[in-house]
Amino acid sequence: MPKYPLLSSIKKLAGQTLWYGVPTIASRFLGYLMNLSLPLIFAQPAITADLTQVYAIIPFLNVLFTYGLETAYFRFSQDHDQKKLYNTLSVSLIASTIFFTAVLFYFKNTIAGWANLDKTPEYITWMAGIIFFDALSTLAFARLRQENRPKRYAFARIAGVVMNILVVILFLGIIPKYVQNHPDSFLGTIFNKNIGIGYYLIGNLAGSILTFIILWKEFRQIRFSFDGVLWKKIMHYSYPLIIVGMGGMVNDMLSRLIYQHVVNLPEQEAKHELGIFGNIYRLAVLITIMIQAFRMAAEPFFFNRSNEENAQKIYARVMKFFVIACCFMFLFISLYIDVFAWFFTAIHKPLWVEGLYIVPLLALGNIFLGIYYNLSIWYKLTNKNLHGAAITIAGAVITIVLNIILIPRLHYLGAAIATFCCYFFMMITSYMLGQKYYPVPYVKKKLIAYIVLVVLMYLVHRVLLLLWDDRWFNLGTATVLLLSFAYFISRIERKELERLPVVGKLFSMKPT
Repeated sequence: MPKYPLLSSIKKLAGQTLWYGVPTIASRFLGYLMNLSLPLIFAQPAITADLTQVYAIIPFLNVLFTYGLETAYFRFSQDHDQKKLYNTLSVSLIASTIFFTAVLFYFKNTIAGWANLDKTPEYITWMAGIIFFDALSTLAFARLRQENRPKRYAFARIAGVVMNILVVILFLGIIPKYVQNHPDSFLGTIFNKNIGIGYYLIGNLAGSILTFIILWKEFRQIRFSFDGVLWKKIMHYSYPLIIVGMGGMVNDMLSRLIYQHVVNLPEQEAKHELGIFGNIYRLAVLITIMIQAFRMAAEPFFFNRSNEENAQKIYARVMKFFVIACCFMFLFISLYIDVFAWFFTAIHKPLWVEGLYIVPLLALGNIFLGIYYNLSIWYKLTNKNLHGAAITIAGAVITIVLNIILIPRLHYLGAAIATFCCYFFMMITSYMLGQKYYPVPYVKKKLIAYIVLVVLMYLVHRVLLLLWDDRWFNLGTATVLLLSFAYFISRIERKELERLPVVGKLFSMKPT
């Protein structure tokens, strides 16, 4: 038996987060770098507005297409035959995916008109293809996570993103110049310059198809046997998760989805602001990536540990380390935000610098979202998913109302405030209900102190820059503040850090 059982469990979660998180981080970061290249290719942000709109729609449809089956698979695999469960859920997913995709194609022109994509209706076709293959891959990925097969999981994830990037590089970077110099070449017959930024979607579709092909072995293992009784039981558990998922997408994506409709500007100016806002939102992606990586490992981990005697203590310890990691990410993003401004200015793309001041607010809001995901385990373990749905719906109402009120008045800042308020409300509400139905001994005061401290450090940095706006002073003070927080954490959490392998020796050395 390990000397520190709680720490042993957390180390196992950390290892799983690494295995499942690294491909997620790598794929999301590669995708982010590709999105970051948009200002390098297109001088006007308005050109990217349609792409931003499509990628605001996709998450909503992903929730609809998968309807909580991934979480249900983890939940029911604890006490049901896994083969029967996998077959039943897979048959359901295949049938529903075909049906939903057919509906998308039937209403393609209507959706294009509603989303201001009248000039590019082909985007809806490519979007439907992406969602189709991604949905079919959902349970295969869940099975790999459940069976602890991280290498295959990592390979499939990263391969799809690499394919995506290769298509974009080829069709937006290399082939256009080659065709310009060799107009009669074979590549000239397959390249269409009118597609332009649409090659981002084509690359995504190619990556999704490749991922599905790599997972074909898992797909072949499906036996078309369907347990109706089990399916009804699963649907009763998972349907509130559809509401949770949809509400979550409203909270995350609504500002970008409706921006053009509520900002009260001429169409071209609205597209300009949407393009900028979409790029700004990506700068908070480092925290989002970490949250996603954590969720990949945490969901099956939490379910697998739920019957242990010290489960609540494990969850509390996980929360503490998670918040500390988020605080570091917040400081890194907020203290070095000016580096992005310098970069865009250096490449003569000053229009893309607009609105960077809202990034720290978005990052802080995403920390609250990450904490909410941690807290949400209470309603999943106690089968009170309707409570989770109610929290998400309330958050969605806050998001909708604040976006409609604030975006016309404050533009980017209004959208950021709406995101911040929504996630803050969801975090507080989930904590209060969770402590009622499934008490977990979170070190609340310490976690609040850490978050308040990093926010104060950011504000101190901005005040110092008002006194002396020098580039090297900016970087120097940012680095000093970041290292100061690292030192502070190393002293406060020294006892636990001493128990860690390898690095623990650095903290256990007694001063001479």
